[in-house]
Amino acid sequence: MIQITLLIVKNNSGVTPEGLCGAWFKNPDGGSFTSPNFPEKYPPDRECTYIIEASPRQCIDVYFDEQYAIEPSWECKFDHIEVRDGPFSSSPIIGRYCGQQSPMYVRSSGRYLWIKFVADSELEAIGFSARYNFTEDPEFRDVETPLTLASCEFEMSGSEGIVESAMVEKESESLQTEAVDCKWFIRAPPGSKIYLRFLEYEMQNSNECKRNFVAVYDGSSSVEHMKNKFCSTVANDVMLLTSVGVIRMWADEGSRKSRFRILFTTFREPPCEAATFFCHSNMCINHTLVCNGIQNCVYPWDENGCKEKRKTTILDNMDHTNMTIIGVTSGVVLILFTASIILQIKQPRRKYLVRLDEFDPALLPEPLEPPLYELCALRSTASAEDFSGLRRSSSKCVNTHHCGTSQASNGSRTDLNLDVLAETTSIPSRSIVVMKHSRSLENTEVCEVEDELEDEDLEEQPWRSVSGHECSVHV
Repeated sequence: MIQITLLIVKNNSGVTPEGLCGAWFKNPDGGSFTSPNFPEKYPPDRECTYIIEASPRQCIDVYFDEQYAIEPSWECKFDHIEVRDGPFSSSPIIGRYCGQQSPMYVRSSGRYLWIKFVADSELEAIGFSARYNFTEDPEFRDVETPLTLASCEFEMSGSEGIVESAMVEKESESLQTEAVDCKWFIRAPPGSKIYLRFLEYEMQNSNECKRNFVAVYDGSSSVEHMKNKFCSTVANDVMLLTSVGVIRMWADEGSRKSRFRILFTTFREPPCEAATFFCHSNMCINHTLVCNGIQNCVYPWDENGCKEKRKTTILDNMDHTNMTIIGVTSGVVLILFTASIILQIKQPRRKYLVRLDEFDPALLPEPLEPPLYELCALRSTASAEDFSGLRRSSSKCVNTHHCGTSQASNGSRTDLNLDVLAETTSIPSRSIVVMKHSRSLENTEVCEVEDELEDEDLEEQPWRSVSGHECSVHV
């Protein structure tokens, strides 16, 4: 029995067949693994990786035997065991161990545990022996619904294709109340590679990888071939280096609204063949993918210069014959239109004179007559010397129209009495015609002035008109 156990341990350690080192364990009943050649000394220059995978909602417990010896060093920089909480070398580190003291017990927080054993070229020891088992994840103890996983796998191939989570519902692989662990296997032609571009991505419970995630594998579905794992709010494009790609979606009962949509494109590296298109990114894709409305290259070289898709119009449905008929008809119409324009230009133009009817003066507007002003005309001319004694007055006619009805005299005006002037003999008599602002001469007043008035009498007597109205004269 002891020999059988040792044989099983050696098989788990990867010692047989010779040259292999490391393994991937997911036995639901647990198991064990050891360093190479345990309990003998491990060989120099070795690096072995062990990945343990538990079922969903389970954790991993690892127990190291007391029989344990690894070359001691400061901070275990030489021979050592490195344990990480997750499936990758970049997962959070749990510890690094060496020396003569066994780490005894290690526990993961999730479904995966990553363990690496490193041996340099000097000072070998017996190494280690460990066993593992799986326990219930404490985060899911309150979940009453038992976890049931149905078989969910899809096979895809071709120069391009769409991998989407909606295929699970379309194929009725599982109910909405069940957890899913589905895998899509993409198989490219031999010698080809696969480019994956996310078109849609959404995790219902983001940043909770225990409840939902999308993982990409390069070569197989083994955890050691896992290329990327997405469970946050963003997913990046992935370039696979082999002709087999695997996409895995895990979602528990409360994460079934998680969804994704991925475009895969198979390609070859340059030099490109005749039936391929060079993407300017070390990709040669099938020529049928050019201008298909989908970006298959890393950069949109395959869609540059392509006409945008538009709705079918009448012109799209016309054949060569219809286009010829339309062209000929349009040419004839254009020629006729040009000829008509030339004829119109060369044709002499007739001049027409429009004779007006008999001129009607009544159509002319009435002439505007100037207003009549009151004028005072002297009956006889007299020299300026005869009036040297007269006082110049700045007074105006008292009446409204220069010579009108008299008003009360003031200090600035001089009233001339024509009766007194008539009695003087020194100044010859004169007559002054007074005209009012009127359109007729009916109210014309004549003022007679005697030339014989003396200077003194002129100052004492006011001017008077023949009709008895007062009149003012400016000298």
